[in-house]
Amino acid sequence: MARTATLQPEQVPAASKPTLDTFTRNIGFTPNMMAAFAQSPIAFNAWAALLGSLSKTLDVKTRDGIGLAVSELNGCNYCLTVHSFTAEHMAKLSPDEIILARKGHATDPKRDAALQFARKVIETRGKVGDADLKAVRDAGYADANVMEIVALVAMYSLTNFFNNVFDPEKDFPAVTPAGSI
Repeated sequence: MARTATLQPEQVPAASKPTLDTFTRNIGFTPNMMAAFAQSPIAFNAWAALLGSLSKTLDVKTRDGIGLAVSELNGCNYCLTVHSFTAEHMAKLSPDEIILARKGHATDPKRDAALQFARKVIETRGKVGDADLKAVRDAGYADANVMEIVALVAMYSLTNFFNNVFDPEKDFPAVTPAGSI
């Protein structure tokens, strides 16, 4: 049950409107999470800027895989529905690859290292071990890429926490509950 309002277009603060309108044009509709998040122009626009910047890093399969792994660990069903949908339709991951990503793994060895590292960042609250850092570096990620993985973990956690707190109505196809995969 939603714990905050999902704004109608006429209710969106002026400072959030351009960002929300851009998402609506690009996606083809206004996701409930965004219509709720737009209540705070400062938080919403900061998140949108971070999302825009981080959409230029790594590759789409790795980014979506990290989103799935982080959302699974953070127990965010809203984000799992979104990332499962985008992973299938935009990143072209198979249903089996989506389930694997939710578990923090991938069939591609380099992507697998990124997803495992992202999981470690969540599980250890960033206090990863030297072996964890070595593993992601040995897979071919430079320190700048590792920093981008950490930033993606933080960005996805932000929306996970937002959705876990406010529980907007899901507007993407439901996914199998975590305990069943």
